[in-house]
Parts: sequence; structure tokens; C-alpha cells
Amino acid sequence: MPLLKISTNTKIDTPDAILKEATQLVATMLAKPASYVQIVLEDQQTISFAGSIEPCAYLELYSLGLPEAQTPMMSKTLCDFIAAKLAIAANRTYIQFQAPARHLWGWDSKTFA
Repeated sequence: MPLLKISTNTKIDTPDAILKEATQLVATMLAKPASYVQIVLEDQQTISFAGSIEPCAYLELYSLGLPEAQTPMMSKTLCDFIAAKLAIAANRTYIQFQAPARHLWGWDSKTFA
């Protein structure tokens, strides 16, 4: 059930490619099947960082059982991806990591509890 949400104030010219690559990245990073990964991509959002509207991004990564000890590696991996694919510097990217309780995540008319 991993979910990666990418919000940016830039225009993304190749959203399908970004969605596909991000799916594989998250699946590999979390060792979960790509068939469980959802990516939400929001471009051209009204976002500022440090009072500037220069290119920036905000990411949210949700996963049941998120391995908290690996978040530093995940932060680097995701920032590298955003820098390579969207030309947004790592120091203009925030990432929020979340490990929701199983009973608070729904799918297929039920929860994971």
C-alpha cells in the first residue's frame, strides 16, 4: 500500500514517465510489489519555500510498516530522483514519512487491520 505524493510548483512535461519511474523506485526502496504502489503527482501547485517561488517540491511517503531506520536513505533516494527528473534541488525539497496504523488505511472496501 505504499503511497508517494509529489507536489511541485513546476510544470511536469512527462507525467506518465514520472509516474512509472516513481512506482518502480518506491517498490524497490520498500521491497514491495509495484502493483501495490500508488503515486499522486501534482504539478503547477502554489508552493513557496523560504519565501521564494523558485522550483521546489513537497513529498509524502506513506507505507504500512515503514522502516524508520531507513528514512535517511529514502530521503536521499527521493531527493536524487526529484533532482534528476524535475531539476529541483534537494535543499528545496521537503519529505514527510508516515507509517499509518493498519486499521487507519483502507483499500478494497476494508482496512488492513
